[in-house]
Amino acid sequence: MTVSAFLGRQPVLNRNQQLIGYELLFRQSASATEAGLYAELNADTDVLVNTLNHMGTCWLIGNKLAFINVGESMIGSDFLELLPPRRVVLEIPSKFVPSNESLSRVRHLRSLGFGVALDDFSFDAPSAAFLELANYVKLDIQSVDLQTFQSRAVRLRSYPVIRIAKRVETYEHYHVSRDLGVDGYQGYYFAKPETLSAKVIHPSFNNILKLLNLLRQDAPLKELEAILKIDIALSFKLLRYVNSAAAGLNSVISSFLHALTVLGYKRLYRWLTLLLVTSSEQGQMSAALQKTAICRARMMELLALELALPAEIADSFFITGMFSLLDVIFDMPMVLALEHLNLPDEMYSALMVYAGRSGACLELVFAMEAGKDNLPQLALNLGFDADVLNVLHANALSWVEELSL
Repeated sequence: MTVSAFLGRQPVLNRNQQLIGYELLFRQSASATEAGLYAELNADTDVLVNTLNHMGTCWLIGNKLAFINVGESMIGSDFLELLPPRRVVLEIPSKFVPSNESLSRVRHLRSLGFGVALDDFSFDAPSAAFLELANYVKLDIQSVDLQTFQSRAVRLRSYPVIRIAKRVETYEHYHVSRDLGVDGYQGYYFAKPETLSAKVIHPSFNNILKLLNLLRQDAPLKELEAILKIDIALSFKLLRYVNSAAAGLNSVISSFLHALTVLGYKRLYRWLTLLLVTSSEQGQMSAALQKTAICRARMMELLALELALPAEIADSFFITGMFSLLDVIFDMPMVLALEHLNLPDEMYSALMVYAGRSGACLELVFAMEAGKDNLPQLALNLGFDADVLNVLHANALSWVEELSL
């Protein structure tokens, strides 16, 4: 019997919000609505190993770390040696009851170069016996009261471990963790913050210069489009500009090629020059956000192509995925982030309420990232099986990593 697995990944950031790795999330489609993600992962070593071997860790994580949940059976499995040790951190669950054999095994894995993280850490948990072997400790800010979380974080300062606050989902979570001086963060605060203060974002200087040079060389439109696809801020500003009343257009632009064609090289060159002299290194988004948005965009594009939709529609799916983090980027509700963008109705509805085909695909992409229980049903609604989604997601991750952002 063939086992299929859905895959997601969640960024792990350092204290400066720079990307250091991803927690890889796997789920068996056959029982996705019945069992918790981590229970499934810990119980089935073959799903993890086969999926990693099939996709390739370089596709999934590039030169970053992969944080992988492991149960007792998996710790003892020789399959672990198939993974690249310098790129993998093994996450031991808090309820893991150690034995002399498992302690010896983890010590051996550390000697091979694997990292070891203690998940949902508590000094009273069985897994605390692995503390002397760990180099990462994850503290769940939501599983205990604030005083207990602070106490654990302070006590861990005397151990040579990297402390990561997990399930950081609100402005308060982030600031409590930051004030305690933790070494890293993980959680949906960085995807859906609750703070409403506006933020200015700027495109990469390098990308602006690349576009200017391409324009000087009268390069094909496809080469210009390739730059826009890797810079969210630049794409946002271009579509906002080209769809604005100042651009003097009668139709709404929803694809990069259309925008570049309508704008023209001379006008685009002038706009980019202005952008260059008024831009700033401050206000640029973190690499983690940039990668998450671009990966969503590519996944949306691949889903559209898999559904045999026209190339221009696939382009609008790409933009929908890319702009699905605008609320995060600007620290404001999505309705305010889209207020002055003047997007087509289909794209606006997809971003706001998951409406239409692009909205359904966007909801599916979100579910894959978060490992939600409704993932199999969302996939079924669109006619995708787990194997197809695995391949598409792996291709999207590979495409983003090859960009070397």
